Amino acid sequence: MRIELRDIHKHYGQLHANDGVTFTIEAGTLHGLLGENGAGKSTLMKVLSGFIKADSGDILLDGQKAHIHSPADAIRYGVGMLHQDPLVFLPFKVIDNFMLGSPGKTRLDYAEGRQALKRLCDQFGFALDPDTPARSLTVGERQQLEIARLLWLGARVLILDEPTTGISAPQRLKLFEVLRTLAQQGMSVIFVSHKLEEVEELCGRVTVMRRGKVVGEADMPVPATRLVEMMFGQVITIGARPDVPLGEPVLQLDKVTLKESLLQIENLSLTVHEGEVIGLAGLEGSGQRLLLRACVGLLDCEDGEVWLKKQKLTHRSYHKFLTDGVHYLPAGRLEEGLVQGMTITEHFVLSGADRRFFIDWKAAEQRAADNIKHYSIKGRPTSTAESLSGGNQQRLLLAMFPKHLKLLLMEHPTRGLDIESANWVWEQILKRREQGTAIIFASADLDELLQYSDRIMVFFAGRVLAVLNAKETNVDQLGFLIGGKQM
Repeated sequence: MRIELRDIHKHYGQLHANDGVTFTIEAGTLHGLLGENGAGKSTLMKVLSGFIKADSGDILLDGQKAHIHSPADAIRYGVGMLHQDPLVFLPFKVIDNFMLGSPGKTRLDYAEGRQALKRLCDQFGFALDPDTPARSLTVGERQQLEIARLLWLGARVLILDEPTTGISAPQRLKLFEVLRTLAQQGMSVIFVSHKLEEVEELCGRVTVMRRGKVVGEADMPVPATRLVEMMFGQVITIGARPDVPLGEPVLQLDKVTLKESLLQIENLSLTVHEGEVIGLAGLEGSGQRLLLRACVGLLDCEDGEVWLKKQKLTHRSYHKFLTDGVHYLPAGRLEEGLVQGMTITEHFVLSGADRRFFIDWKAAEQRAADNIKHYSIKGRPTSTAESLSGGNQQRLLLAMFPKHLKLLLMEHPTRGLDIESANWVWEQILKRREQGTAIIFASADLDELLQYSDRIMVFFAGRVLAVLNAKETNVDQLGFLIGGKQM
């Protein structure tokens, strides 16, 4: 299906998210849509897939004007979207999720649904058990389920928004294989990303957006520097991490045992010093999150002791860890870090140290405005958390950090961020390191782990397979260990 977007405009208050966007996607192609966080990519794709309505502009499908006002309208036209967080209902079984949106019947035909799911799984090499609860699926398997559902509903255009975020390397390879097959079958695939290497590997043509506008298009391959310049208006360089002398021990774990659901970590000991950065590597659900949550009092130890600056904090509350200088930056920015519906100003009031009965809203708005400027947040004091792009949500969370920290814990601190935003985030984090803050972070980005860590702990199925010196480790060694193999 050939897609034409003509002069698409979308405003959020004073923010012009899409400013006269016009470009064409040919049938049977893999088309990349590149841009920094907040460039307007996701807004544009939500317009095309019916999740939001444009203020003005036209969508043409195979030369005919389409009137898309909802996702149901979009799928009737053959347009389906796979979101960064797949829209899967976790309490339901795989087959229940697969049959959501089934058209034209008052009762669901589960026999037909099971046959269709099996046919699609066989065609694309998916291993989805129809009776498995969706909550037990990995992110990659949830993506496969959503792709299968959209294809069954008749999608001829497939939009993928940052689809490689949070999936393993084998799942990424499988995803790319499926997308190439779909394009060969005549489908139009729109791959929304900020990762240049993935767009270079997968796409035949790319459109680049910046500040709500299309700033360039190119047939691949083209030099990466050209794409970067189109995305940011300049070439982005990543500075070398400065060496910082390590100080006194900040965190000490002594033979700690952690347990949550079916996952258990036993007899874990660790010492982290002032200014030290510890990276946590491993497949999702291997134990990294348990360790981070235990270090901030969100998960109680089954056995062992937790010490912070020679103070025993075993079995103490999350509030006690916070008041003693520990801060946790979760992976779920909106789910755990921010509050949907609350403005930037209200977030600074909530996170501030002022506990007076009456709130000085004028002062609070000024503080929000100052932080918006200092942290380059693309929003206003009255902007709600969910109206911000992922990169700007992360900037808001960083702006809310307490001034003085002993220990900073982070889960995927740059997940979903473009090169410039990720570089900026680490600049802010490393400033804390220079002040003596100890840092522990989990990441699925092996280059990020090697770039910023002093030591890397590799987790596999609840075990720490190795603790590596980052300077003496490479991507291949780390990849083998993450897969449970010693080199």
